[in-house]
Amino acid sequence: MTRVARWMWKTAFPPVAAFVVFTTLWHVATVQFRIKPYVLPSPLRVWEAACENAGMLWGAACLTGFEALVAFGCSLVGGVVVACLFSQSRAIRTAFFPYAVFLQTVPIVAIAPLIVIWFGYGIHSVILVAIVISLFPIITNATAGLLAVDPDLLDLFRLNNASRAQTLLKLRLPSAVPSIITGARISSGVAVIGAIVGEFFVGYSTQQRGLGSLVMFYKETDPVILFATVIASTLLGLAIFSAVSFLGALILRRWYDVPQDVAR
Repeated sequence: MTRVARWMWKTAFPPVAAFVVFTTLWHVATVQFRIKPYVLPSPLRVWEAACENAGMLWGAACLTGFEALVAFGCSLVGGVVVACLFSQSRAIRTAFFPYAVFLQTVPIVAIAPLIVIWFGYGIHSVILVAIVISLFPIITNATAGLLAVDPDLLDLFRLNNASRAQTLLKLRLPSAVPSIITGARISSGVAVIGAIVGEFFVGYSTQQRGLGSLVMFYKETDPVILFATVIASTLLGLAIFSAVSFLGALILRRWYDVPQDVAR
């Protein structure tokens, strides 16, 4: 068996097989129990609806994906910068970390009206909502990685009179790369959720509709297209998460020897 074939068998086959089994059970259940389409449409009807509305779903997925990627990029840069500040001072970390926790604990439905009042409706507000949701994993993981440095290495840098900036750039940040990548993987998936949730509350537009806006539009009118939209949202989140995971594995290979199954 070739290397590519082994990779396909170990990595690609299990999720594909699980999808086939799940879809088969879904179809059998809708037929056997005669479930109404407005309760649970069959996978064939969902597939037909997805094909008929492929252009609309693709455009909505592209818009939501753009919002999620912009929010993820802002969260990655902003989260690492904040984590660097936290790693330099216990006083700063103690004073401001609870406010970082606030980003994770505050219900988005509570601040969505404020975002609408301050920034209005539109894509910029959706991105802001996604940033609020996806920023916390970057901050926590990056901070943990920056602080989890071998004390002997810190002593070595002090003995050589390294400045704070040199210690940060040449020791703490390289050591924190795995933690930052872990936070990025979490944040990438959460950013998609944040973009969709943001579209629920602040992103509705008759000219531009993301996946969240389609969910709100079709939840009362067409459950079949609604299911197709939910599946499209899932695939979008999976695609972005997989891309970030793949890039993270490539980056880790330049610093560390990682197991092959982890790198994949």
